[in-house]
Amino acid sequence: MGGVSDTSLPALPALPASDRPDVAARLRDALLGASFTADGLLELLGAPAYAALARSETVPAMRATRGDTPLELLVRLFLLQQPVPYARVADVLPAEGCLETGWLVRVGADEVAAAVDVRPYGGLDGEDWFIVSDLGCAVGGAGGIGSRDEGVVLGVGGASTTLAGITVRTPVGSALDLGTGSGIQALHAGRHATRVTATDVNPRALHITALTLALSGARAADLRQGSLFEPVHDDERFDLIVSNPPFVISPGARLTYRDGGMAGDDLCRTLVQEAGDWLNEGGFAQFLANWQHVEGEDWQDRLRSWVPRGCDAWIVQREVQDVTQYAELWLRDAGDHRGDAAEYQERYDAWLEEFEARKVRAVGFGWITLRRTSSATPSITVEEWPHPVEQPLGDTVRAHFARVDYLREHDDAALLDGHFRLVREVVQEQVGLPGAEDPEHVVLRQNRGMRRATAVDTVGAGFAGVCDGTLSAGRILDAIAQLMGESPLLLRDRTPAQIRLLVEQGFIEPAQKPREEPAR
Repeated sequence: MGGVSDTSLPALPALPASDRPDVAARLRDALLGASFTADGLLELLGAPAYAALARSETVPAMRATRGDTPLELLVRLFLLQQPVPYARVADVLPAEGCLETGWLVRVGADEVAAAVDVRPYGGLDGEDWFIVSDLGCAVGGAGGIGSRDEGVVLGVGGASTTLAGITVRTPVGSALDLGTGSGIQALHAGRHATRVTATDVNPRALHITALTLALSGARAADLRQGSLFEPVHDDERFDLIVSNPPFVISPGARLTYRDGGMAGDDLCRTLVQEAGDWLNEGGFAQFLANWQHVEGEDWQDRLRSWVPRGCDAWIVQREVQDVTQYAELWLRDAGDHRGDAAEYQERYDAWLEEFEARKVRAVGFGWITLRRTSSATPSITVEEWPHPVEQPLGDTVRAHFARVDYLREHDDAALLDGHFRLVREVVQEQVGLPGAEDPEHVVLRQNRGMRRATAVDTVGAGFAGVCDGTLSAGRILDAIAQLMGESPLLLRDRTPAQIRLLVEQGFIEPAQKPREEPAR
C-alpha cells in the first residue's frame, strides 16, 4: 500500500540511481540468467521455505542456500540481506556497474551487500518481474520495520496481490495507480494501458517505483508526487484507476505506508467519492479499503453513501474484525508488541479510545469497484462474501458489470424472450437424507471465480439444467410447466425473479439467439 497523506520523512539509506536504465537492464539479464525468478526460487527452496520467505521468515531459506551456486548467492544477497564476497558476485552480476549506481554497497574489504531488497515476482501472464523495496520490507511490515522508519517503502504483500488479481485487465488508453508504493500496480497496468500515471505522497516510493519498472523491463510511468488526486491535472481522465491506499484506521498517521492520516475511514471514503470525477465513460476504479461498522448504522448503507453519482458499484466485504482484533493486528504489524510493554499498552488503549469515541464496534475489509456509467439508474451491489475465491478475478469483475448492463436493459418480458447458457464449471448438488426419494435442497455451485453457491427450487434447477442457448427462457418454462402439470402463464409470471438472480450471480449467461428457433 502506498502513502497518500503528508508526513515528514526521516533520513533513510540511499537508493540506487533511477536514471541508469542501462545498468538496470544488465542487472535484469544477469538475474534471469541465474534463474533468480519466482519459479527458480520455488525450485531451489522448496515449497515450505518459499512460503516461509513470503512471511518474512528467513531461517528455512538460509538453510536451503548454503551452497555456492549463482542462485544461492543471489538469494543470500538480495532476499536475506547477507554480505557476500565481491569476487563471487562479479562472476554473476555486473558488479562494478551495480556499485557505481548504488544497487550494491561495499562491506569491509572484500564483500558487498544489497542496498535494496529485490524480490522476483511472477506476473499474471507468467512475466518474470522484480519488485524493489527497502531492506527488510519485501513482504510488508510484519517484521516491525515500520516502527523504526516511517518513510520506508514496502514490497509485495497480500493486499498488493489481491488488488492485482481483481483488477479488470482490458486494453485501455490510460491508467492511474494512486499511492503506488513500490510500483506493483503500475507494473501490471503497463501490460494493458498505453499510458500509466503513478502517484505517491512519498518521493522515496516514486524513486523505488522507477527502479521496479526499470529492473522488470517495463515501460516507464509518469511519476507524480502528491496526496490523493492532487497530482492529477484538471483535464485528465482515466480508463482505469487502481489504489491500495493506506487504509488502516488508526489514531494518527504514524506509519506512512499504512495509516491514512484522516479521521476514521475518511481517507477511503474520500478516495471513493472523488474517483468518479476522474473516470472516462465505462472506466473502472478499483480499491482495497477498510470501513467502520458504527453503532446504529447499517454498514451496507454506509458504503452505498460513498458511491459517487454516475457510477455503478460492486462492493465486497471479505472480512470483519472487532476493534480489539483490529488494533492487535496493526500494532503487531508495526512490531509494537516487541517493544516496551507500557508503550504498547498505551498505544493499544489509544486505539480503543478512538474507536469508542466514534462508536465503532468493528472494522470491515474488502474490495470496491466503480464503473462510470451514463445510465439513469446506476446499480450498487454491496455484499458480504468471506468464502474462498479463485484469483485472478479481473474477468469475473468485468463480467459482473456486463450482467448489470444486460439486466438493466431487459424487463421481465425481454428476459423470457432471451436465450441463456449455463456457465461452465457450474455443478449441481442435491442435498437430502440418504435414500430419500426427493432432495431437500438443490444447490448450484461455481467451481471458479467467486465460487458462489445458491439454492434453487425444482423449476430453477430444471431451467438451469437445460440452458444451452437453444430455446428461449419462456419456451423452457412452458416445457417445465407441461412436465409439472402447472399453468405456463403462472410459471412465466413467478420465475423471472429467479432467472434474474441466476444471471446476476453468474450461474447462467445470455446467449446469442439461434437464427431459427423451433416453432411454438
